[in-house]
Amino acid sequence: MNRWWIGVAALVAAAVVLGPLLGDPDAADFASILAGPSLANPLGTDQLGRDLLLRLLAGAQLTLGISVVTVLVTGVVGIGSGMVAGYRGGPGARVLMRTVDVLAALPTVLLGLLAAAILGPGIGSLLVAIWLVGWTPFARQAYQLTVTERGRDYVEGAVALGAGPARVLVRHVARNLAPPLLAHACVRFAATLLTVSGLSFLGLGVAPPTAEWGAMVAEGREYLFVAPHVVLVPSVAVVAVAVLVTVAGRRISTADRARS
Repeated sequence: MNRWWIGVAALVAAAVVLGPLLGDPDAADFASILAGPSLANPLGTDQLGRDLLLRLLAGAQLTLGISVVTVLVTGVVGIGSGMVAGYRGGPGARVLMRTVDVLAALPTVLLGLLAAAILGPGIGSLLVAIWLVGWTPFARQAYQLTVTERGRDYVEGAVALGAGPARVLVRHVARNLAPPLLAHACVRFAATLLTVSGLSFLGLGVAPPTAEWGAMVAEGREYLFVAPHVVLVPSVAVVAVAVLVTVAGRRISTADRARS
């Protein structure tokens, strides 16, 4: 990955961490309702006169935070189970992969509706809906890669030297699978970000007035033709981050293939 990607990531992280220190994102100014960009409000204000830049940065902590945690949790579960199934094979692996196929076919929005009906709208329902199916792409990818790797010479050599399955997977196979799985994680992060924002937009996740990118789009859609910046600011943020992370993942994948 080029260094400028690291710089962009560091800049985004710094803005997310330091942004809320610049002011209160929930502070309303009824004298500046739906105001356009200005020196005082670089991205304009919303329907309550709240500064959109402050709300964008505060919302990034929640939107990106949920996405990062989701990718980490589902990645650990999916990659771990997929690697074990791919290495051991047998009936257990077949059961796991059939389970993956069934869960992967379930729409996340439908799961979000069911979770909201049982638990009520909120972050808990959002996480249940996404985590229930979010590990399946990782499991399928890790399974396929491990099946390919387990027949290679370095695995057979490690087994011949007395290495157990856990040592082979952790010390040898995982090292070779890291680049493609990292690239896959980037793609999954982008998909998760869109899902989190989409569910919040539908009212199944974070509820207003909490600053969250999908909820901000939902709040501002009534003013799209009066003050389009209210919708465009969080929408562009979601798309821009998703595209950047996806491109980064493809760069990692391309570099890995070039080394192979």
